[in-house]
Amino acid sequence: MNYKDTIDYLFNQLPMFERQGAVGYKSGLDNTIALDAHYGHPHKSFKTIHVAGTNGKGSSSHTLAALLQANGYKVGLYTSPHLVDFRERIRVNGKCISEQYVVDFVENGRQFFEPLHPSFFELTTAMAFNYFKDQKVDIAVIEVGLGGRLDCTNIITPILSIITNISFDHTQFLGNTLSSIATEKAGIIKRGVEVVVGEYTDETRHVFESVAKENNASIYFAEEEKEIISCKIDDDGMMNYETLNFGNIRGCLSGYCQIKNTATIISAYKRLIKNGIVKDDNNLLRKAFEKTAEMTGLKGRWQIVSKQPLTICDTGHNVAAWEYLSRQLEAVKCDRMFIVFGMVNDKDITSVAKMLPKQAVYFFTQADSHRAIKAEKVKQACIPLGLEGNAYHSVKQAYMAAKKMANDNDFIFVGGSSYVVSDFLANCF
Repeated sequence: MNYKDTIDYLFNQLPMFERQGAVGYKSGLDNTIALDAHYGHPHKSFKTIHVAGTNGKGSSSHTLAALLQANGYKVGLYTSPHLVDFRERIRVNGKCISEQYVVDFVENGRQFFEPLHPSFFELTTAMAFNYFKDQKVDIAVIEVGLGGRLDCTNIITPILSIITNISFDHTQFLGNTLSSIATEKAGIIKRGVEVVVGEYTDETRHVFESVAKENNASIYFAEEEKEIISCKIDDDGMMNYETLNFGNIRGCLSGYCQIKNTATIISAYKRLIKNGIVKDDNNLLRKAFEKTAEMTGLKGRWQIVSKQPLTICDTGHNVAAWEYLSRQLEAVKCDRMFIVFGMVNDKDITSVAKMLPKQAVYFFTQADSHRAIKAEKVKQACIPLGLEGNAYHSVKQAYMAAKKMANDNDFIFVGGSSYVVSDFLANCF
């Protein structure tokens, strides 16, 4: 098989939650443990940091990877989903896994793994761990796929666990209360391993504290450390943070949600300093925040893709994310606002639509995914809430229509789903 054939095989022959929804999700670690044993327990060859949470875990994982790279480590980074190319999921010092490695891993392993009927994520996790071993990485930042307790990344014993936040998402798998979701996320807490929690509520805090106590794991709540004194977006689009202990930091990730993420990352940074993993060097910290996207290849987080007209995309895809995005959209200064918007069918579109700015012109659309809500249904959900616009059957059609209408002083936003952003970046730029 060549690379294209291999990717088609991974996407079409293996159950894949991101494309198929619930039928593509497998809970439990049996397949992961079997794959891990077959390949000789590769995850034991390098240190790891484990990152879970409802929102912010991707941005946090990339920033932590940049911080470790700035400290001279060879760093593996495993995240999901990808936006344009599968290889984005598995990186070493920002460089994607090679096409040939993907082909060889699948071709050489099919005889063993096909009888297991692994999910897409189970197999790609095994691929990532093997690649990191073969590349002799010093440390890998591992983002949880879904949940935590039964996620197939949860065979690792990290040097640090991080839970960014808890909100309602994937309730069909994780439960329909914040405490039940928190219990699943807290499943990554390991015996004796420190854990940093980014955000908490009264309902989730006791869950984290209880699980940490059971595992004799020290727990730190980033919100209580009050490290971020103030924050503003500079004229060049960078976030400028005034911190309690680390001076001023400029961050290239400029979504409003990054304020909470930054507090979480700095709390984790303190633990890494204390344990001798990174240097107490503000210059290295500043470099990591200022160059995260450049050092790791991160895309889709309030990403500016054009300045005339200002065009931004963001992968925020649930109610918690849109609580930040809606405020940031309202703050944009422009003559007219055009929003290319679509969602997938397991998200609360009505609650999100209620937060969207009424003054914008909408281009309702659908991503190229079985999970995407059809463009006409997106429109039907939004029009009664005072949002005006037309439906387009592809993200490219929607964006081109918005671009044709926009002047240099207007603003185009593309989002609502990771898959909308994926189609946008793959087909429009």
